[in-house]
Amino acid sequence: MDITAAKTFLAVIEGGNFVAAARRVNVTQSTVSARIKSLEEQLGKTLFIRTKASCDLTPAGHQFHRYARSMVRVWEEAKHQVAVPDGFEDTLIVGGQYSLWNRLLLWWVPAFRKAAPTVALRCEIGMPQRLMREMAEGVMDLAVIYQPEHRPGMVVRELLKDQLVLVSTDLTIPYKDNYIYADWGEGFRTMHAAAHPDLVTPALTLDLGALGINMLLNNGGAAYFPERIVQPHLENKMLFQIEEAPHFPYPAYVVYQEDFASPAIMEQALATLFEIADQSLKGDLPKPFWM
Repeated sequence: MDITAAKTFLAVIEGGNFVAAARRVNVTQSTVSARIKSLEEQLGKTLFIRTKASCDLTPAGHQFHRYARSMVRVWEEAKHQVAVPDGFEDTLIVGGQYSLWNRLLLWWVPAFRKAAPTVALRCEIGMPQRLMREMAEGVMDLAVIYQPEHRPGMVVRELLKDQLVLVSTDLTIPYKDNYIYADWGEGFRTMHAAAHPDLVTPALTLDLGALGINMLLNNGGAAYFPERIVQPHLENKMLFQIEEAPHFPYPAYVVYQEDFASPAIMEQALATLFEIADQSLKGDLPKPFWM
């Protein structure tokens, strides 16, 4: 049996059906069906109960699930070791959401490189769904995201207690007159709807993460952003916090492989990450280069 079949099997579980799995692994639905059929023939067991809307695991499918995860993880670890650059002992693959690279992970990279100079780093950026999928497949070793999923074989720890605050470029203008809706996920949408029932249909909605600050600074307006990210702009009076507006908790989490092949390296990565997170919350990191 090949690793591609195991990855396709996991994609069906994560996506819920063959159509979603096809999008995840970038093949046609018929290819997904053929791979699963071949896998079932090799195992001599039916793995999924198929309906028009979904695919549910059979008892045999549940049993095979943990083996598929292990196979993919071992394969990815083998690729990691084979691909280690000359002069390095290991490679660590790290991912993060867009807003968590700014004022956090970008400062963690040099800190970790200094602490572990013999470890090569591969850094990626992406949406939480893709990062969690790559973590589940063993393609990624560590991810920093806002709303993680708890999955077998992964450890989830709160990294920092951030909060979303309402800021504006001009306090003389009522924020409701130039409000921009920055979408920070399902939890934020629920809290926002309860706190601002009159702002449910804004003229402009952004789903750009921290990049949305550029829109705000260049064009003016008011919007919610993580306090950790806007703090330098508040200090130099480019942005102003609207004190009477409610703020919303927005913690970030680190997710990592429980059985990472090199525990000492993961321990060093986490230690430096929590150190940088603490500095970020205290405002002790250097100012952004453009300031």
